[in-house]
Amino acid sequence: MTTVADSIKSRLAPLAPVVLELDDESAEHAGHSGAAAGGGHFSLLIVSEQFAGLTRLARHRAVLDRVGDLIPHPVHALAIRAHTPDEFPS
Repeated sequence: MTTVADSIKSRLAPLAPVVLELDDESAEHAGHSGAAAGGGHFSLLIVSEQFAGLTRLARHRAVLDRVGDLIPHPVHALAIRAHTPDEFPS
């Protein structure tokens, strides 16, 4: 069975990330309006050379083009941090 996190990661694979960290923060949002059970809150850190020359908005669009159909269900919220390798401290 594929989890939501696994689905997100596989959909982002075409961006060739050198770092991809996806944290499920759902437990911190239990009872939150719109996600009463607390499910579907994720924080994403993605580092890819493909973000070079793109604005912050364009980087977020590149991510959302691949996973946006998962919002608002099963993903209620997705915080995105998208960087190039040069911007990301190793």
